[in-house]
Amino acid sequence: MTMGEEFMIFDDWFRIHFTENKGMAFGLELGGEYGKLLLSFFRIIAISLIGWYLYKSIRKNEKTGLIVSVSMIFAGATGNMIDSAFYGMIFSASGFHKVAEFLPEAGGYASFLHGHVVDMFYFPILRGQYPEWLPFVGGDHFLFFRPVFNVADSAITVGVFILMVFQKKFFPKEEETEQDQKDAVEIGE
Repeated sequence: MTMGEEFMIFDDWFRIHFTENKGMAFGLELGGEYGKLLLSFFRIIAISLIGWYLYKSIRKNEKTGLIVSVSMIFAGATGNMIDSAFYGMIFSASGFHKVAEFLPEAGGYASFLHGHVVDMFYFPILRGQYPEWLPFVGGDHFLFFRPVFNVADSAITVGVFILMVFQKKFFPKEEETEQDQKDAVEIGE
């Protein structure tokens, strides 16, 4: 696909839309070559720490929901890191009228750790116009949901969402844990 090319999946609200993300979420990026390198090293450190935490959680036989959610975050972060590390080495640059070439003779468009991340899921669910009376945005066009994302981004988002929703179950306070143990002894469990 060429940059920006898309095709409809369900009517007009779900599309496969090819784009490349040069940096972080929502297209944010740290400037220049060293910014990308710094971001890549930060990702590697974060993935290592998440992997270590996941390993420890499995060894401690933590709750399944915690292990699944951390695994999703770990897998998503690793997937995006692999994309960023190697995509630029094995493809030529994409363009709005140019399809990237796989394993070009001249080499890829970027060196190790300097590639882009491919995003493709696009859900422009609601479109409309802001009312004229709204300050700053009155009369402007709005679109919900604008971000384009990939499977790895989805795994990270769902994993974080699960952690947020079930945090009290996954990370009970120490007093509650002690009280639960006392209650279990009293009941005879």
